[in-house]
Amino acid sequence: QVQLVESGGGLVQAGGSLRLSCAASGRTFRGNAMGWFRQAPGKEREFVAAIDWSGGSTYYADSVKGRFTISRDNAKNTVFLQMNSLKPEDTAVYYCAADRTSFEVSVGRIAYWGQGTQVTVSS
Repeated sequence: QVQLVESGGGLVQAGGSLRLSCAASGRTFRGNAMGWFRQAPGKEREFVAAIDWSGGSTYYADSVKGRFTISRDNAKNTVFLQMNSLKPEDTAVYYCAADRTSFEVSVGRIAYWGQGTQVTVSS
């Protein structure tokens, strides 16, 4: 059974940091581009960050650029999202996703989704 399992979410004050992890099991994703999305209450799911199969290229939403960093450890089949300078508007459920291709992430090409982890930023 293929699974993406997120962890590391929680409650943090504005200005604080969290590090999310996404551990894959059931198959290797070292050849897949991976991404993070988030969904706040009453809003649509939105793109946060993505990384290509090698870790050599990364992409960020404008709202998180300069504050969040995506990385991956292919040996451990794990993707990370380091979130710094958190703001209340970052509050959402964060989802890990595996794209069908190797270089970029697109919602229409997601092969697997994680179950999500809650991030709450208090003001």
